[in-house]
Amino acid sequence: MERCASIYAAKCMEASFGHSVWMQWRKWVLNLNVNSTITDSRHQDGISIFIFNSKETLKRSTKWSSQGYAPPNSDRREGVLTRKRIDYLECVSQYYDIPDSERSDDEISMLRQIAVDCPRTVPDVTFFQEERVQKSLERILYTWAIRHPASGYVQGINDLVTPFLIVFLSEYLEGSLENWSMLDLSPEKISNVEADCYWCLSKLLDGMQDHYTFAQPGIQRLVFKLKELVRRIDEPVSRHMEEQGLEFLQFAFRWFNCLLIREIPFHLVTRLWDTYLAEGDALPDFLVYIFASFLLTWSDKLQKLEFQEMVMFLQHLPTENWTHQELEVVLSRAYMWHAMFNSCPSHLAS
Repeated sequence: MERCASIYAAKCMEASFGHSVWMQWRKWVLNLNVNSTITDSRHQDGISIFIFNSKETLKRSTKWSSQGYAPPNSDRREGVLTRKRIDYLECVSQYYDIPDSERSDDEISMLRQIAVDCPRTVPDVTFFQEERVQKSLERILYTWAIRHPASGYVQGINDLVTPFLIVFLSEYLEGSLENWSMLDLSPEKISNVEADCYWCLSKLLDGMQDHYTFAQPGIQRLVFKLKELVRRIDEPVSRHMEEQGLEFLQFAFRWFNCLLIREIPFHLVTRLWDTYLAEGDALPDFLVYIFASFLLTWSDKLQKLEFQEMVMFLQHLPTENWTHQELEVVLSRAYMWHAMFNSCPSHLAS
């Protein structure tokens, strides 16, 4: 488990923060006492130091956009960023900055739904209640939906923009998120942030389009895989849930729809997004392992609950006091199971 955790963390760090941090991590791992484990408090501190306090984390926005749409090569990067930002501005002008008389009834309805959902986005974070923030979300979401007519806007996609918004705004805003204000930014900077969010959102969802098309077949397929994986890994809890009549769709649909954003404290979400973006096109399959690991965090608890108690528990999971430590355990365990099972797809056969 500990070895897999180390490999997993190294993989994510090299993808998200660069080779230099990965080399520091490798050196740190090699110095671990072979008789100790990654759950040792001094090792947890080491993980936190390398992943979250390294100066390389300041480049998260660069890494995310590089994985999303902008080349990491500095010679080409600025040119691509400029062109993509202009493309986004043109799309906003063409699709968003127009009167309703030029929209179809479906487009008007979609824009109204987005306008309703934006104030509900991450309600526990005051920053997202700011009117300018909600307008930025509205522009990004509506423009994306118009450009992706196969799915259009689906509730839940509004949540997926928020990590990008926070990371790209951090290039311009300093200090605690509680003290941020869009009033401190020029229209040009706001437009640049929106464009970066738009293109990264597009890249993230490119491999998951059928998660948001009619009847959301992609999500239904992954929920089935999740059920089978849980049955394979933890048969007692799987059997108990089945005996109680609990369907995975009753709780896991929201997990796949919102990619766990609503299930964990918001300050952990960017760390989760590091993993999602590092997985690239392989993300949908890896989500199954992450969500299985997340669910089985409470295996013992779930086996003691009856149907209604399980439903309530899974709708309000006790993660409010989670730190990076708990999330790293979930991700490390997911990587371990993925390494064990992914080479044998038959383990998910019905």
